[in-house]
Amino acid sequence: MILVETISDFRAHRKKLGGTWGLVPTMGALHQGHLSLVERARRENDHVAVSIFVNPTQFAAGGDLAKYPRTLERDMQLLEPYGVDVVFAPSSDEIYPPHFQTYVTVEEVTQPLEGAMRPGHFRGVATVVTKLFNIVQPDRAYFGQKDGQQVAVIKQMTRDLNILVEIIVGETVREADGLAMSSRNTYLSYEERKAAPVLYRALCAARDAFQRGERDAEKLRAAMRDVLKQEPRAHVEYVSAADPNTLQELEVVENSVLLSMAVRIGSTRLIDNFLL
Repeated sequence: MILVETISDFRAHRKKLGGTWGLVPTMGALHQGHLSLVERARRENDHVAVSIFVNPTQFAAGGDLAKYPRTLERDMQLLEPYGVDVVFAPSSDEIYPPHFQTYVTVEEVTQPLEGAMRPGHFRGVATVVTKLFNIVQPDRAYFGQKDGQQVAVIKQMTRDLNILVEIIVGETVREADGLAMSSRNTYLSYEERKAAPVLYRALCAARDAFQRGERDAEKLRAAMRDVLKQEPRAHVEYVSAADPNTLQELEVVENSVLLSMAVRIGSTRLIDNFLL
């Protein structure tokens, strides 16, 4: 496993190796969710690249860019046993050089949910992922279902721009109490951490109603809200029962549904979802 920090060095190394490539894009602060994607990429490709880049263009002004954990040495140690060929960890100036002025904007699917709460976020995501696809030229790219809207955005972008990469989505990896693994979980205090699994319980309540035959989407949203109300530390930004592809809210679930939510526990913003 080698560490490269420039696009030219990555391309030089990529040129030496044939076969198929899998890319796992990350912002570092790796956890078992990321590693499960790396493990799958290792099984399904001849070579694996992991990018570690805290992307400034997807953070709002005054957001948590400055405090986002940067743990490259630890991340490298975690990746070592997984047979990764290249870790690509560029600087911001390498990805966004002076006078950079080209961005990728995906329209409708970015408007609701996270897009409404975090204007400009998905422009940053789409831009950096497009750049990574162009730099790495992977056959397959691996993303986690925890970021459900991000998955929908990247799939839409890949189709629209005819990017020749297969998008692979891995299941959300959870702690024993159901909390979805996230680098932001480290921000939680002890008491907040005890409260955080309320997101998972709320999703389970809606899932159970769905499995009992409930197809009224508003009743599924109500089931999630009812559980969240029981936790005084939970401050709800949204709950959603939407079409998984368009992210538009449903009235009646005819096929599949993406149940999702964003909830602040203290000052920490957590997201989670179930795809049913």
